Amino acid sequence: MALKNSRWRILAPCVALTAALAACVPVQHVASTAEHTDDYGTPVGAQPVRSGGELVMGLSSEPDRLDPTTSSSLYTRYVMSTICEKLYDLDASGQIVPQLATGLPTTSPDGLTVTIPVRTGITFADGTPFDATAVRTSLQRHLTLKGSQRTSEMGPVRAVEAPDPGHVVLTFSRPFAPITAALADRAGMILSPAALAAQGTNFGDHPVCVGPFKFVKRVPQTSIEVERDPLYYDAAQVHLDRIVYRIMPDANIRAANLRSGDIQVADTISPQDVDALAKDPDLKVLQSSSLGYQGVTINTGNVDGAGTPVKPIDTPLARDPRVRQAFASAVDRQTLVDTVFNNWFDVACSPIAPQSPYATPASDACPAYDPARSRQLLAEAGVPTPFTVTLQVSNTQDQLRYAQALQASVAEGGFDLKIVPVEYSTLLDVQKRGDFELLQLGWSGRIDPDGNTARFLSTGSGGNYGGFSSAELDDLLTRAARAATTAERADLYGQATSVIQRENPIVYTYRLRNLTVHSARIAGVEVYSDGVVRLGRAAFRADQEG
Repeated sequence: MALKNSRWRILAPCVALTAALAACVPVQHVASTAEHTDDYGTPVGAQPVRSGGELVMGLSSEPDRLDPTTSSSLYTRYVMSTICEKLYDLDASGQIVPQLATGLPTTSPDGLTVTIPVRTGITFADGTPFDATAVRTSLQRHLTLKGSQRTSEMGPVRAVEAPDPGHVVLTFSRPFAPITAALADRAGMILSPAALAAQGTNFGDHPVCVGPFKFVKRVPQTSIEVERDPLYYDAAQVHLDRIVYRIMPDANIRAANLRSGDIQVADTISPQDVDALAKDPDLKVLQSSSLGYQGVTINTGNVDGAGTPVKPIDTPLARDPRVRQAFASAVDRQTLVDTVFNNWFDVACSPIAPQSPYATPASDACPAYDPARSRQLLAEAGVPTPFTVTLQVSNTQDQLRYAQALQASVAEGGFDLKIVPVEYSTLLDVQKRGDFELLQLGWSGRIDPDGNTARFLSTGSGGNYGGFSSAELDDLLTRAARAATTAERADLYGQATSVIQRENPIVYTYRLRNLTVHSARIAGVEVYSDGVVRLGRAAFRADQEG
């Protein structure tokens, strides 16, 4: 898309930030030469690999607490994928497959009773037996622990029972179709009941689960270390001795360390670096389209923390949907993506990914960029221009580049956007507390759209960080979750998108590609559309030196 005006043409030098930003990060725009073809990586399979060794992954942001019940960070999912298996998982094709369960759930004809067959005869990393009772303990914790981020994901569960060691039964107050998909993520992670009894709410300081690796130690702001678990039920398929997740927020440093061999894997590769890295014969680029989105959350009612009762916020942005509509109309999604991300990413207009079976023309529809309309809406709302709003954003280079470009875009629509850079882990706390006006963060996405919608937009949800409340949207999302067919659910999510785009509690902006690079010396690194970098079966190749 052509750049539209003089303001856009001068984006490349620097857009002024608030005093909180130490240095301006330039927007660079070089046409991408890479083919955007999904490559999720391949299992070790028959490849010759060595047993043992320490793999180091450069992690682009520090995870929050390593507690599946309370975590909201994608980067925590990376670490937990090696130490904390789930009842279900996704495979490379996006299908849900059993992991700690032994088969897919069976559901009663009325949709209210879901029976899950689970493994027996295996143990947690601390030697505690794994069985249905242990599963029930974890699911109850996910449902009821104060501050849980999993409660809304699990739906209207009335009871969790373990009638015998091999089966768990969930009883619902109404049918809830997304439950299997929810149990293929953190809601399905099962924690050692002995560790829970000993550690309680401090479980995340030393998590104990079932997994190919077990937790060793964490040095805040520096690293997280895990080691092979000899008690793991499939230990013969685990090759590495140890994985070290080294916290490396700077994209340039991650790229340099990949080239030098100091790290063997790095996530969230910048579009500024990926084309050059793809040409390096000693490296391999994995890429996948994302089920998630990036967006700007607007605080409309989160006063006392996410999940608490909504309270009014007396600002034009919070109380008047015309002002939020004006902001949405001032976001030039396509130009922003093309300019900032070298054409690697795509625009996002709703929480439903276009490749989802639940996508429809209604959910794919994108609000027009119309700065004149934005100014008209501000005038109708009685808001003087330029109207000042404050955006908190992660202090990584790509996020700051995007924020600067967004600042210039919305200025055309009458907004004076102040940018406040914040460390990623702090930003997670900021959104939970509601200490923001606008907040730029993304979501890695879930295979079922309930995980992209109800979690963030249903009244009272622990993930409703903007404190948004709409009886109309609540009804649509509830009906979509209990609908029996994909077509019926897709239609309801399309209707929900129309409400979201009218009220704009979240302004969806772009959809990234999951870009991960690993050394050619490593086999078995996999990254699927859920965004998780899977290292549990990775290994050093036997036919490579070093």
